[in-house]
Amino acid sequence: MEESPATIDIVISDDHAIFREGLRKLLEAEPGMRIVGEAADGEETVNLVRQLNPQVLLLDLSLPKLTGMEALRELGKLGVQTRTLVLTAAIESEQIIEALQLGAHGIVLKHSALQILLKSIHCVQAGQYWVGQEGVSDLIQALRRMNPSQSTSGGSPAFGLTSRERQVITLIVAGYTNKDLARKLGMSEHTAKHHLTHIYDKLGVSNRLELVLYAIDHRLVDAN
Repeated sequence: MEESPATIDIVISDDHAIFREGLRKLLEAEPGMRIVGEAADGEETVNLVRQLNPQVLLLDLSLPKLTGMEALRELGKLGVQTRTLVLTAAIESEQIIEALQLGAHGIVLKHSALQILLKSIHCVQAGQYWVGQEGVSDLIQALRRMNPSQSTSGGSPAFGLTSRERQVITLIVAGYTNKDLARKLGMSEHTAKHHLTHIYDKLGVSNRLELVLYAIDHRLVDAN
């Protein structure tokens, strides 16, 4: 019998066996969730993800051999498609930003209710981001609060950006999709993507999240 296309393959990475076992039982009791592997340290995590290519990785930060951050960095080098949810007891705002920059798609605290974890898994599996108890809709404001610009200069640097490219950046930071952005600016979606490519090249970023973080940190948009 073929697996349902709705099934989400998950790897759990945590150095506490009791926690892994309890989480496995909770998730496997839910329809559409399948635990395909467990890892007790960072090295094992990287190897399992490489071998199993799960759709979602639940990753603790406090791991032996390789920390969770180091594992994220290694997974980034592999270019895997796995969506990573950092599942941790506590985390500083700087660590949240670092984890997102290293490729994590979400952060969930271990004391969160099971329903929050389930929502976050579905959220990141769909390609969105999750921080705390909220999906991508609140991520931008969260990043603004977490990563205020330290610049004391009177204005933002130009970076060779055109006025149209600045408009595109403003809408990306506001959470617009390429389709909505194109509609807002009266252009084709292809043109919108073309603008994004030029912006990425000028700012030295490679994806929308990096662009948002960069724009906020360098005051390329109004932070209010």
